Amino acid sequence: MITEYVLFDIPGGMSREEVVAAMHAVAPKWRSMPDLIRKTFLYDPEAGRSGAFYLWSNKAAALQAHGEAWRRGILETFGSVPEIRYFQTPLVVDNALQETIVEAS
Repeated sequence: MITEYVLFDIPGGMSREEVVAAMHAVAPKWRSMPDLIRKTFLYDPEAGRSGAFYLWSNKAAALQAHGEAWRRGILETFGSVPEIRYFQTPLVVDNALQETIVEAS
């Protein structure tokens, strides 16, 4: 599994309501991706940033989902270029689901 960290600046004056509305607008797209295990949306009003943590079954799926068209959309919508980092994720403890997710061998 791969955890992908995405963070980008949001325009000054963009309200929390507008940021959250944008999150809701794209949620159905992410629900339809078979290799996406989980997406956690992020919002930091003090820093003026938004983004997400993604848990993917593999890095190729993450790279495909966040290709040039997606990056262009972030630039057009929020006026910034996203920062992206990847982390190997051997284990996830999920207390909400009461399970431990272990990466496939």
